[in-house]
Amino acid sequence: MAKLTTQIIDSSRGKPAAGVALELYRLHEDRRELLIRGLTGKDGRNHSALLSESGMQAGQYELDFHVGDYFATLGVSLSEPRFLDVISLRIGIADANSDLHVPLLVSPYGYSMVRGG
Repeated sequence: MAKLTTQIIDSSRGKPAAGVALELYRLHEDRRELLIRGLTGKDGRNHSALLSESGMQAGQYELDFHVGDYFATLGVSLSEPRFLDVISLRIGIADANSDLHVPLLVSPYGYSMVRGG
């Protein structure tokens, strides 16, 4: 069963980032269609796949991660405006029959991601 999943690791604490709000959008020519809104759990993952089975379609998507609110909740001193507030990752799904995992490694001042499967 093909699916799209994500996990967020807080590199400044060396732990999964729990409680990060996220949204997944499908991109159309001139608009974004909200598909799912959620929060990461204790393991830094969304509680279910972001896309699975018939929802897994080839196309362009954006994942928005609200990391500024996450770090503020932890009491991290952040500049105003925040250096990182919402991280938007634009990804493409070419093969709707394969698993795609988007791990995000984040701190208050930087992030990295890779394509996993």
